[in-house]
Amino acid sequence: MAARQRRHSRTAGGTAVAGLVAWICVGTTGCSWSGAAAEDARGAGDPVETLRHAADRLVDAGSSKARTSMEMATGGTRVTVRGEGGYDYRRQLGRLKVLLPQDPAGQSEHRPITELLAPGALFMKNRGAGVPDDKWVRVETAGLSDGNLVTGGATDPYAAAEVLRGTLAATYVGRTEVAGTKVRHYRGTADLNQAAKRASAGGRDSLRAAAKGFATAEVPFDVYLDDQGRIRKVRQRFSFVNGRQKEAVAVASTTLLYDFGTPVDVRLPAAGDIYAGTIAEQ
Repeated sequence: MAARQRRHSRTAGGTAVAGLVAWICVGTTGCSWSGAAAEDARGAGDPVETLRHAADRLVDAGSSKARTSMEMATGGTRVTVRGEGGYDYRRQLGRLKVLLPQDPAGQSEHRPITELLAPGALFMKNRGAGVPDDKWVRVETAGLSDGNLVTGGATDPYAAAEVLRGTLAATYVGRTEVAGTKVRHYRGTADLNQAAKRASAGGRDSLRAAAKGFATAEVPFDVYLDDQGRIRKVRQRFSFVNGRQKEAVAVASTTLLYDFGTPVDVRLPAAGDIYAGTIAEQ
């Protein structure tokens, strides 16, 4: 959809990311159910319980690299936002470089946005006009209607895993591969209210906010676990209304995790490095 041309100011904080959402808003093939797949499913245990504990297996792994992709569709318009970086699951800290697509007219490219993910907070650099290059914008994720599952243009990898704590129903699809790694493919539905009840202290409030803010608290998903129970790929589908339009926005968020154990250095900005002024929005 066309970017807004007129400029106006918003205060930093919860509204600071509204421009990003406004601008960008607007599977995979499983194995057949053979005898071998049925035998493998029996060895995989109860799918619901397995997925509810997938986030714990990431904590056991410590850290990983991550790639994200977020597809948004509304009113016949579809855009994709991509990110890449790393995540420390024990500290619940991550760093992503998020690439926005070109303007609808194809006239210009946006600088990558650097995002720091932390319990209850999202920090962004190169957020937009009006923010000095050396300053960060800080947003309280519990104050966002989507709990930052969508707003930042990338789903926090650990938040994506914690959504699975609310798994209501799941089926085992079969064995396949993700980036050369043998994995088990599961398909199911999670409930954000249930996920919030079982989530870590750092993610609880954000998931509660998402449960209230999305068009529905139920989240369909496909997830691929390796033999250690770690998420290698998860694709989740959200639906929300961003307040600027009547139609719900369909969002498909995909997270790929790899190179487990890779050190991830995330240093949160000092208070003096956080921008407290107004955000000029296009």
